[in-house]
Amino acid sequence: MHMKPQPWIAVVGLTLGLLSELAAKAQEILPFPPTPSGSVAGLTIQDSVYKKRVEPKHLADGAPNILIILMDDVGPGTPSTYGGEINTPTLDRVSNMGISFNRFHSTAMCSPTRAALLCGRNHTRVGNGQIAAIANDFDGFSGTIPKSSATVAEVLKNYGYNTGAWGKWHNTPEEQITTMGPFDYWPTGYGFEYFYGFLAGEASQYEPTLTRNTTPVTEHLPKDYHLSDDIASDAITWLREQNAYAPDKPFLMYWAPGASHGPHQVMKEWADKYKGKFDDGWDKYRERVFARAKAKGWIPQNARLTPRPESMASWDSIPEDEKPFQRRLMEVFAGFTEHADYNAGRVIAEIERQGKLDNTLVFYIWGDNGSSAEGLYGTISEQLAQNGIPTKISQHLEALEELGGLDALGGPKTDNMYHAAWAWAGSTPYKSTKLVGAHFGGTRQPMAVAWPNRIKADPTARPQFHHVIDIVPTIYELTKITPPRIVNGFEQDSIDGVSMVYAFGDAKAPGTRKTQFFDIMASRGVYHDGWFASAPGPREPWVGGLPKGIEEWSPLTDPWELYNLDEDWSQANDLAATNPQKLEELKLLFLLESTKNKNLPIGGGLWSTAMFHPEDAPASNLTEWTFDAPLTRMPESAAPKLGKVDSLVVMDVHVPMNANGVLYALAGFSGGITCYVKDGFLCYEFNLFEVQRTKLKSRNKLPTGKVEVEVESRLAAKIGGPMDVTLRVNGEEVAQGRVPAAMFLHFTSNATFDIGADLDSPVSLDYFDQAPFAFNGDIGKTTIKYLRK
Repeated sequence: MHMKPQPWIAVVGLTLGLLSELAAKAQEILPFPPTPSGSVAGLTIQDSVYKKRVEPKHLADGAPNILIILMDDVGPGTPSTYGGEINTPTLDRVSNMGISFNRFHSTAMCSPTRAALLCGRNHTRVGNGQIAAIANDFDGFSGTIPKSSATVAEVLKNYGYNTGAWGKWHNTPEEQITTMGPFDYWPTGYGFEYFYGFLAGEASQYEPTLTRNTTPVTEHLPKDYHLSDDIASDAITWLREQNAYAPDKPFLMYWAPGASHGPHQVMKEWADKYKGKFDDGWDKYRERVFARAKAKGWIPQNARLTPRPESMASWDSIPEDEKPFQRRLMEVFAGFTEHADYNAGRVIAEIERQGKLDNTLVFYIWGDNGSSAEGLYGTISEQLAQNGIPTKISQHLEALEELGGLDALGGPKTDNMYHAAWAWAGSTPYKSTKLVGAHFGGTRQPMAVAWPNRIKADPTARPQFHHVIDIVPTIYELTKITPPRIVNGFEQDSIDGVSMVYAFGDAKAPGTRKTQFFDIMASRGVYHDGWFASAPGPREPWVGGLPKGIEEWSPLTDPWELYNLDEDWSQANDLAATNPQKLEELKLLFLLESTKNKNLPIGGGLWSTAMFHPEDAPASNLTEWTFDAPLTRMPESAAPKLGKVDSLVVMDVHVPMNANGVLYALAGFSGGITCYVKDGFLCYEFNLFEVQRTKLKSRNKLPTGKVEVEVESRLAAKIGGPMDVTLRVNGEEVAQGRVPAAMFLHFTSNATFDIGADLDSPVSLDYFDQAPFAFNGDIGKTTIKYLRK
């Protein structure tokens, strides 16, 4: 039967003809081999013209996976691996698989070390001479890593690595940590394809404010939640997905827990593992660790144990009725630290389970700085020190009784940190602690490095003098990557670090780092060819309040010290008086290094602190806010500074019968402000870091229906001084009181401002068990403005 041709057949024929012509033309201009003859057969999916394009390979064969583990606020005298008394089996494992460096250094502070580590440039050269929360306009202290200093993650991603970061970040400008960004300076803007953690300097381990990539995490946290567990589990999930989706690509993993930065928080069973182990105090602890470190060969036999500073209490001077508190604080810290090391081990175990450990380069850096003395004399709320607020131990013990006694330490109702002398003991055998760039107690960090395929295990400690800026060039040498001149369109600054690969196979190899400068808030020093000159600066971090004479301080009059490190491992013998010529040489070298590295003015990092200009600390540029409806999870860093400046909050509220719930709350249980309704009464609380709570309550219940609520706060004098608070309902004053002391800087580093609920740890004990205590009425417009004097 003859069938009339259908139009679509002609179209197909025409199309095939055109494709044949195109294929022929393609053979002339594309670098592919000729296709087989034949019209339709030559156009099959197997034809090389139509094969999937293969991306060019930029990495050398066998490029390793890379895992960087960075612990927080832990000194060289803490891990059992190197003589301390805190159990660290994961650090043991990495050290036993590879090698360890015993003269490796940080900057003495969080953000500066992290920026230097990721970029391979000195901290002030990349704008991180101070933590992000106290950044300022001086070039070296801006808190912003320039795009001309690309991170190792940016470079490795461009070369074909999958990249991810977990835990603490602390390198994004504080005022930019909002859902509106900008996101250029977030982890994902610095080369990390994936981020899960917190952007600020610290977090509650039980109720953290977390971010996944650039989105706030809003999932409900389980009752047994702990942040170190969470970031390990999330990293393991990522490793499994990476192995499933891109098994041909190596990975870079930056795993940086909040431990053991304050607050020291861990489940009771972990702290209880150390019950009784520190009963004889910090002086005896230091002696034991010193002897054990020598016995292990971690420090040389001629090293000397430096004395306790005169301004720090001896254990024997602590009243007996306070010692249980001080002991328990150290037990909690030890359990917190071991728990973080355990979770680092979970990540390594997953890499091993996947069969990838032999080709994984592991850097386990024990601390971004030395142990932290910011707990001062022992505290249940560590932000007291950040805000320069003096307290007595009796105040802490009294507040602690209301929270559950010693068993509450390490739990969600306290933000505890141990006595500064425990931090000093944790820095054995060196002088000082975190925040001191002049002494190795602030800067010397043990580091273990392993790569089973390439690094032969050797227990001999590597004594070459190195710094966190040396990690990046080490990675580039091992991956055979030449540092790029342009990254993502930005011409690159030179790298300050030097590779450490030369020492991997030879413990006695001469060190290649000849010079290194240090400076944190004018505590400064310079290393050169075996010598070290330093000036401790205007403050001792373990002494509370403002330093004596700080108003007249000048870097020009600071006394300097001098040490011959080839003969004096621990800076025990100051030679400044006997070798003034060498000291003057090194002081000049320090000034030259500071000029090269944007570290001017000396002391520039002090500008926005409580000592000088807390009013200039990073904050939103706004002075008025309008919220047309309830808003939650606004970062404290971008929120109105209600406990710091004169302000007026006005809220349009529809009050129901039996009204209850939070109208607004700033920060959390460790310190903050809340305005709420309880059984119909309007209430206000200023929680001054748990040690002092100022509460106001209206004389009568709120009327039902539409109500205007006002909260006016006015400083009686200056920042940090008394603050008068007035509550009004429909224009009529209903309560008034005085807060004895406002805050200098911030309540927390990582909490939020909420309207209509309290989604962080609850500010007030009055509704702790009912949190988030959402308001059961309606909230309309809320306006907040700063008041002029």
